[in-house]
Amino acid sequence: MATAAEHFSFDERRSDLLSGTSRAHAIDRWIFVFTAALFVAIVLTGFIPDSLGKIAMVQAGTRPPFPIVLHVHAVLMASFMALLLAQTTLVSTGRYELHMRVGIAAFVIAPLLVLVGFILVPTMYHQASDALRAATTPEAREKLRQALLHKDNIMLLQFRIGILFPLFLALGLRARGRNAGLHKRMMILASAIPLGAGIDRIAWLPTTLPALPLSSDLYILGALAPMFAWDVMRNRRMHEAYFVWLGLCVPVSLLVYALWDTPWWHATAEWLMGVA
Repeated sequence: MATAAEHFSFDERRSDLLSGTSRAHAIDRWIFVFTAALFVAIVLTGFIPDSLGKIAMVQAGTRPPFPIVLHVHAVLMASFMALLLAQTTLVSTGRYELHMRVGIAAFVIAPLLVLVGFILVPTMYHQASDALRAATTPEAREKLRQALLHKDNIMLLQFRIGILFPLFLALGLRARGRNAGLHKRMMILASAIPLGAGIDRIAWLPTTLPALPLSSDLYILGALAPMFAWDVMRNRRMHEAYFVWLGLCVPVSLLVYALWDTPWWHATAEWLMGVA
């Protein structure tokens, strides 16, 4: 944490070849667009088949209808990802004034997204716990009990998103207009935090779940790798945004791993959700 703080500044004092208008390589402009587009592709690849499957189950009567808050969350997340792609494209094509005007939308979408997320977690949890109480056969009860235990663990990832996503967004938005390099990197890095929700829904990807969410975190790092590698190669240094991101993500993730699937966490999750 101290290392991250030592490298952090809201004022752009060091040269940054990936910021400003005089760039020697087209990749300097488009690497952020590529990363944002990759994020959108990951989300669509994960959520479209998963959502279609769940809609079919609702229509067949094998699962309850989606709560309204889930639809609201989906619209907000889709809006945020579309905004990220639009904003990186506007900067890469030199439309900075429009980028600044459109960016105001982030001050509305991001807080709403976080708020709705904290409403969504208990809503979906109670839907699962209600189904468990209504189960009439031992086989159904055991299947739903295992699903609820998995939701306990997933809640750790949701809490991690709920803490880190708004924190990194706040850092990125605060640097807006003062430190272009920090701003653009932090907005991308913040957007990577919830990416695991889409990754975990891509059925053909090898995964360490439900044992541990390590694979999801490695895939997120993989999605960031092209931007990071080009950034370091061009600037011959690691930008302070990465130090801050890793300095906060690593200890929080280690805590998630330590609590994952422990009896204490299962009991705590039930208490937090009011079903203990």
